[in-house]
Amino acid sequence: MCYDFYVKVARFEKVSPEQYGKDLRELLNLEGKYEDIVLPKRATSGSAGYDFSIPFDLLVPAHSFVRIPTGIRVYIEEGYVLHLYPRSSLGFKYRLSLANTTGIIDSDYYGADNEGHIITGVVNNGDKDLFLKKGDRFVQGVFLQYFTAEEEDVGEKRTGGFGSSDKMRP
Repeated sequence: MCYDFYVKVARFEKVSPEQYGKDLRELLNLEGKYEDIVLPKRATSGSAGYDFSIPFDLLVPAHSFVRIPTGIRVYIEEGYVLHLYPRSSLGFKYRLSLANTTGIIDSDYYGADNEGHIITGVVNNGDKDLFLKKGDRFVQGVFLQYFTAEEEDVGEKRTGGFGSSDKMRP
């Protein structure tokens, strides 16, 4: 039996031109066109993953790590999370992986000081350079529902990006 419905739990948006330009300069020393940012989309009706396209040309040398500012943020309903994975074709051809294995974008990241800008850290573990052309799909995001354990109330608010929740611990 096939059901033709999907629960809508998120909305992709661009970060502001100022945030995108700042992160692009700080991380890659590049200038980029804000208009080249494309919101993630599924390739087929049966795709679970939303493909993220790179908005500029980038060389990822063999055996190296690069942070890639996507220009994208995502509003996610509470109770859901976005998992990021490298596209499988790049994993096979270049042994491309994410630096943190799986990217986890929490629902409260949307309100972070960096506007919730999704920045991916990729590692080319292969022996040949990877050249990503503007518009190439390089990572994919899958929305998943999560559940919590019986616990005390958590009242902390996120303010930053990578590792920011570690800074909130006493």
